[in-house]
Amino acid sequence: MPIPDRARLMPEPDLPQGADLLAEGRALTRYWTVGPSAFLDHVGASSEHAYKLRRMAEGAVMQHAQIGYRDRDKSCRAYAGIWEACDRQGVTVDRYGLCLDWSMALPRAQRAGAQRGTGMILPGVEDFVQLANSAPVAAHFGDFVLGFPAALENTQAALAAGSTAIGNLGQYFTFRVPGHDDDVEATAQTVRALGLIAAQPVPVMVHSNLDDGYAAQFTDLASCLGMILLERHIVTGIVGAPLGHCYGHHFSDPLARLAFQRAMAQIDAAPGTVIYGNTTAYRGRPAANFAGLSSYLLVDAVAQMTRPTGHAINAVPVTENDRIPEIDEVIDAQLFAGRLKDFAPMWLPMLDPGPVQELADRIVAGGRAFCTATLRGLEAAGVDTGDAFQMLLALRRLGARRLELAFGAGRPDPAVTGGRVPVAPATILAEIAEMADHALAGAGPVTDLAGLRVMVATSDVHEHGKMLIEEMLRRIGATVLDGGVSTDPARLADLARRDTPDAIAISTYNGVALGYFTDLLACGVTVPVLIGGRLNQIPEGSNTSLPVDVGDQLAAAGALVCREASALLPALRALLPRRTKA
Repeated sequence: MPIPDRARLMPEPDLPQGADLLAEGRALTRYWTVGPSAFLDHVGASSEHAYKLRRMAEGAVMQHAQIGYRDRDKSCRAYAGIWEACDRQGVTVDRYGLCLDWSMALPRAQRAGAQRGTGMILPGVEDFVQLANSAPVAAHFGDFVLGFPAALENTQAALAAGSTAIGNLGQYFTFRVPGHDDDVEATAQTVRALGLIAAQPVPVMVHSNLDDGYAAQFTDLASCLGMILLERHIVTGIVGAPLGHCYGHHFSDPLARLAFQRAMAQIDAAPGTVIYGNTTAYRGRPAANFAGLSSYLLVDAVAQMTRPTGHAINAVPVTENDRIPEIDEVIDAQLFAGRLKDFAPMWLPMLDPGPVQELADRIVAGGRAFCTATLRGLEAAGVDTGDAFQMLLALRRLGARRLELAFGAGRPDPAVTGGRVPVAPATILAEIAEMADHALAGAGPVTDLAGLRVMVATSDVHEHGKMLIEEMLRRIGATVLDGGVSTDPARLADLARRDTPDAIAISTYNGVALGYFTDLLACGVTVPVLIGGRLNQIPEGSNTSLPVDVGDQLAAAGALVCREASALLPALRALLPRRTKA
């Protein structure tokens, strides 16, 4: 499948040159360099990169916790309290991933009127500094820094706070901030920030979470590994900065999870940042979620013990699928991980490395083929593959599905999802199918719903709820209309007027459920709206860090609330009399 040439892919006149942008970023080292760090002082290292290399050589398994409450003071308390409580029990939390709010992706001057999610808001540089030095733990500014209009100013603040791991480059490819679609500006600011990072006197890792990027959309793990190689071509090859990758959200199969880590080791993708928890395995009550926590943590600990790649393991609290975990729940998860590491060596004699290595070899071969084919294809299209700006913008505008269809390692097959037979199938596809099976179990005949036209959209960048609903709708014979990912209410209303669906189904996650639905009604939507996912929101004008459930308010406002995927069919059946009457 051919891709558009450069003139169609990037038609804007006078686009900036990547080399100029990098030079602008490098020049800023006169004013912005890595500041004092409680963590680096405590561990006696010049950077987290150096610390990771040392711990890899020692055979240590590092630990990562994710924190970030709307209330800055609570985040600071968490930063100190989690480390202190774990240290008293002999467990070391090496690093924190700091969850900035998506409004932080915008320049400070534009944030006041921006839609807010549930994450942390740090108004000034001094707030970054205070948070990152509240305990001797490495500060990883991973969300909503690189990849957005505020990339440069947030990178400056993170450096001043002593952070030597800054991301998230993966979000550049897939995330967007509602109402802000200038990808040229976002790309330019990101390249400037990369220039500043590369020019630091100590190694500062550029962090990229594959699962926040194209790994969540690829059907082949080989393409995911190929994306590591492409990002390394840009960040290390062109820019000159170290690159650390994260994966794990959607790696539910233990064999694939371990094989992907081995594949990363084979291409020297180390040190990495963190292996994120397999949060898609959290579907039930906290007690049941402990099974998922144990399953992925054991694999990840064994992987680092037997072939270290420097990734910290991440114990996600078992309440994560319901709400933002409280401080004591984060502590419990970290203590759980610390104890599990004691048991992990006992499993080593039971593991057969053969199947893992065979799959890893296929992933590596396919990943290299994907990377090579992509670079050649971009060159043939007229893209300067030695220009960081052009490479980033071209990859973003092409999108995951078109890239994989054009350059994937598997053989073409139009009957297969994605258009190619995967070399190493991504586990998310099987997981979506399993979740659809569970949601439709006991539904009985569904012929009455065949022919319904349902537009499916998300209020934010989290696409898996949308994928699940689309799979369920296809199985019952309904017509799926694409409402997009992270679609603004006004845009979704326009699509609904154009395509006249019988209903709109919205998957939401980032704490904007009620505001999004209210805005959609204000845009003139009159068709029934089904909404599910994380139905919460931080009340307007509140400084509380935790969102509250707004399901009842949504129902009172007229939404058809689907707290579980299994509620989709009953909600659709409720529409049938209305549809017949119309």
